[in-house]
Order: sequence, then structure tokens, then C-alpha cells
Amino acid sequence: MTYRMPDPGSVGTGALGRRQVRRVGYGAMQLAGDNVFGPPRDRDEALRVLRMAVDRGVDHIDTAQYYGPGVVNELIREALYPYPADLAIVSKVAARRDDTGAVLRYDAPDQLRRGIEENLVTLGISRLAAVNLRMMDPSEDGERFDAQLAALIRARDEGLTDGVGLSNVSRRQLLRALAQTDIVCVQNLFNLADQRSLDVLKECATRGIAFVPFCPLGWPRGVQNQILTSPALAAVGEKLGATPAQIALAWLLDLAPNILLIPGTRTRAHLAENLGAAEVRLDEAARAELAARFPAR
Repeated sequence: MTYRMPDPGSVGTGALGRRQVRRVGYGAMQLAGDNVFGPPRDRDEALRVLRMAVDRGVDHIDTAQYYGPGVVNELIREALYPYPADLAIVSKVAARRDDTGAVLRYDAPDQLRRGIEENLVTLGISRLAAVNLRMMDPSEDGERFDAQLAALIRARDEGLTDGVGLSNVSRRQLLRALAQTDIVCVQNLFNLADQRSLDVLKECATRGIAFVPFCPLGWPRGVQNQILTSPALAAVGEKLGATPAQIALAWLLDLAPNILLIPGTRTRAHLAENLGAAEVRLDEAARAELAARFPAR
């Protein structure tokens, strides 16, 4: 199939704090090596993917210093610096990698501050569009959470970031955070096969907060196959002239106007496929078929 290659703004824009960004962005996590650790499989292709994304109108890139670690941020800088004026780079903090690639907590307030500063240094910028507090435990919402949030608020107030975001959070955590400050985005696991964060999405939609689903096609193993090999997606895609991946992404865009996508990939061909989701329009029959096959739980 020849993938659609539209302007990724053809489904409009969405608010990311004070910014308006196109609803189809790019998640850079997969540019690192296997298990998001070490150098990329193909460095030249990684750089070409980043340049192609921006050339095609992507103005929202999601990254993190602990991807690699440092590898992905350095690729972004090499590929895109000096950055387009309208490019929103969003990162996240609260984790680090050890020498074996294990993901460890790095979420004390002073560590969060260092994480933000490390992102700025490797990206070669003085300010991020947003920084997400990545929670290791979605049930943690006491004084420790407040202290972590306060560290991000200080960084925002001191000009290191335009806005405070949250990642991997419960609705209860979101509401606790909102009682203390504005939240510009929430990044949670959410896709056709895993809709457990539907209550968080609804809260964000009510309040005009960007909801940014990570793993929109599922995890690289297991759930991803449940989505992409689904006969329902193949059937809907055949009717609408789209691939199963495009249907899964279009379903998210269709679900709520505050959803911003950051699908990731290591190849230009897959990037073209993902951006093509911006032109797919679901009809009532498609919505009904997908709702029957992937009911909200």
C-alpha cells in the first residue's frame, strides 16, 4: 500500500498549554537501541526520520534524557538544531538508566531538577515546552507527590519549561495536582486495547488539558499484535483505504479533540504511515465496529 502523506495538521491543532500544535506529533523513544538503551540500530536513518517529521509539519516531539540515556536527545539536536521556532519539545523526568539498562527511580525533588537541566543541556535549549512528571506508582499521591510537583512548578516559574505535565497518573493524582497548579498535558498509556485511563482522558477533556497517549498502537510486544492483527481493524481499513495502524491512530484522534498523538518509529516508511492517520475519517459504521471489538473497560 502507498501510505498517505498529508499535512499532519489536517485534523486540526490542539492546545499544549499556551501553544497550539498539530495533533499528530512524534515520539522519539524508539530511536534509541533495543529496550530504549544504547545507540540506534541505524544512526543515519534515525536522523532522517527526525528531519522528515519536521519537514512534513510535525511541531511536537516527545523525548526524555533517560532514553538511551542521552542518545535520543543528542540525535534530536544533531538532526534539528537550530530548531524551528514553532517546534515544541516535551520531555519527562523521574527515571534514570543504570549501566545495564535497568530503569531506576530518579524522582527526589533535587533529582527532578537535575533531570530537567540534563535535558536542556543535551538538547541545546534553554526552555522546554513542557516537562512531565513520570510517576512510577500511580497510587502515590501524598506529601512525596506534592514535593515532586513543587520541583516542577519551581522549574516552570524560573523559566526552564513552559508548563508542568504528568505521566502515568491516576485521576486522583491529576486532581491533587490541579489543586496546586495548572497542568498542560497528561501522558498515559491508552489505546484501543487498553482504555483503563478513560476516566483521566475524560477529566482532561473537561478541563481542556492535552491528553497524550503513549503506546497508541500498544506495547511493542503482546498488546500491539492484539491491535494490529485484529480482523476488525483490517476490515475497517479496507473500507476506508487505510492500514490497521492508521485506523488505530485515527480512532484516537476521533475520540476526543484534546488528544495529541506521538506515535514513534525508527523508519521513514513507518513515519509516513503514522502521519497518514491524520487524513483518515471514521464513519459511524467504523466507530460501531471498533467499539464492539474493543469495548471500554
